[in-house]
Amino acid sequence: MSLNHIAIMGRLTRDVELRRTNSGKPVASFTVAVDRDYVPDGQERETDFLDCVAWNGTAEFVDKYFNKGDSERNTLTEFNSSN
Repeated sequence: MSLNHIAIMGRLTRDVELRRTNSGKPVASFTVAVDRDYVPDGQERETDFLDCVAWNGTAEFVDKYFNKGDSERNTLTEFNSSN
């Protein structure tokens, strides 16, 4: 497993979906829209949509404080990369 550190700044495309596993652990799912900085001449700005998942206390925090349309900065300290 690789550990990486990434920061994402964008807008939530929908309200956070909070659910619980069979063992009761909270899991939050949400999507962040991120505009690309680079725009080639004569083209429109492109947007990437990133699906995110938060667990345990982070999931409850995200559900409580994040809403659709909010501008958010998410920092992930652990990210599993298969590369």
